[in-house]
Amino acid sequence: MKPLTREWVRKAENDFKVASQILRRRKDVVPDAACFFCQQCVEKYLKARLIEAGLPFPRTHDLLQLLNACLQVEPLWAAYAKAVDVLSDYAVDFRYPGRSASLREARNALHHCRSIRREIRGALGLSR
Repeated sequence: MKPLTREWVRKAENDFKVASQILRRRKDVVPDAACFFCQQCVEKYLKARLIEAGLPFPRTHDLLQLLNACLQVEPLWAAYAKAVDVLSDYAVDFRYPGRSASLREARNALHHCRSIRREIRGALGLSR
């Protein structure tokens, strides 16, 4: 694995740990933050896959755009289009006043994050 890919994976894993820890709490759960870190985890994993494949990608938080770039090497990942489209909203929308995530949305975000993370880790030859 390329050194830069490893760096992206490490950063993605840190985001995954934070999202998981937020949702394990019994009180004072912050769904907005959990959603944000789920989005960040998936974004970094998609970028890691693109780097490993030697594919360029734009500087973006748009997970659907990154997923579409990945389809060149992972065409079956098209099945994740709806999930990444939902997760993309968490990069910005819930970080500012006007919208807040519910606990249900946060749990759903973590579910999608886990699934996509598992798939990308497998493609990178990492344990799932």
